[in-house]
Amino acid sequence: MSQKPAFKFKIWLITATIWDNDGFFSVDISRSHKNAEGDWRTTCSFSHNDLLNVAKCAECAENWVSRKQAAASQ
Repeated sequence: MSQKPAFKFKIWLITATIWDNDGFFSVDISRSHKNAEGDWRTTCSFSHNDLLNVAKCAECAENWVSRKQAAASQ
């Protein structure tokens, strides 16, 4: 897996990070939040209010990967 993400989508506090491992793509979805000390952290746990943005980020990631794979097969 590369050290830098191939691409990132962010909708409000939800981020989809796409990784390219020699043409095999994987996606991490996370939510940013501040801890008790005020430091920004990420989690893979989502509340009901996050789910629509999770779905939108997943759809954007799927579209991006599909376009990359289609371009690679030409």
